[in-house]
Formats: sequence, structure tokens, C-alpha cells
Amino acid sequence: MIEMQTNLGTITIELDFENTPITAKNFQRYVDEGFYDGTIFHRVIPGFMIQGGGFEADLVQKASHEEIENEADKGGKNIRGSLAMARTSDPHSATSQFFINTVDNKFLDYTSKSPDGWGYCVFGQVIEGMDVVDKIAKAPTTFSGGHNDVPVEDIIIERVTSVTESSTVNS
Repeated sequence: MIEMQTNLGTITIELDFENTPITAKNFQRYVDEGFYDGTIFHRVIPGFMIQGGGFEADLVQKASHEEIENEADKGGKNIRGSLAMARTSDPHSATSQFFINTVDNKFLDYTSKSPDGWGYCVFGQVIEGMDVVDKIAKAPTTFSGGHNDVPVEDIIIERVTSVTESSTVNS
């Protein structure tokens, strides 16, 4: 379980290590390193998704680790509350940036191992805090620093940590 504390509330996420081990381990690595602490949700599109994990305030991009293999063919669907990797037009270009789907986005799902069919790898699910996701999705946005859909006021990812639940501990 991952706990993402933002200046608008806390989002709890369960990662899918079973189906998307490369992607889940990549995200976990960034969490363990404290990489996401102090980053912002830099792209907010109502009725679509919220994106973060790559920029600090004032749209200063953070240096990330190497790109990872796209596991969208093994992951879940881009449904409301799912956590997926952001990438460029290159299907295998994901690094640290992620997004949370605020609605079902079937058009982002894997369809084939072709440039247009790879889709976006879902590697986790919000299990608590969709009210916070929805609050973020309603933030007013603007064009800033060469980017569209940037929240007018910073939405800060203050701290991201791994948490354990007593109900999941094997005895």
C-alpha cells in the first residue's frame, strides 16, 4: 500500500506487483527514494485524469531513472481510480510520471503490440481518497511554462510512503 499525502488530502493506493512487476517496482523505487515528496500534480484535465510525479513547483522537472518496459499488455484497465504510467509517444518511455484516471478511459487500454496499440500501463488502484482525486480534478488550470492544464495553485504531493495493513500481514 502507498499513502500519498497532498495539500488537499490523502490518497491510498494499492500497487499490482503480481501483474505489472516492472512498473510497480519502478514506482516503489521512486517512493522509497523520496522522489515524489514535494512534487506537484502538474496536469489536471477534468473528466479525464490528474498527472504528477515529475515536476516540482514552478514546473522544474526532476531528473528521473531510466525508462521502463511498457507492461500495459499485463496490467488492468484504465478505469476510474486506476493508477497508470505517463509516457511520451514512445510506448516504452515511462519513467517517474503517473496519472490517476478520474473516469473510465478505455481508449488508453492496451490493444496490440503496435505503436498505436500499446496503451498506458495500469499498475495500481486508488483504494481510499477518490474524494481527494476528485477535488484535484476540479482545480482551475492555466497555460504555464509551456504546459497546458497546469493548476493555477500548486497541488503538492507532500509525502509518499509505503504503509502496511495489519490485515495483510501473514501470521
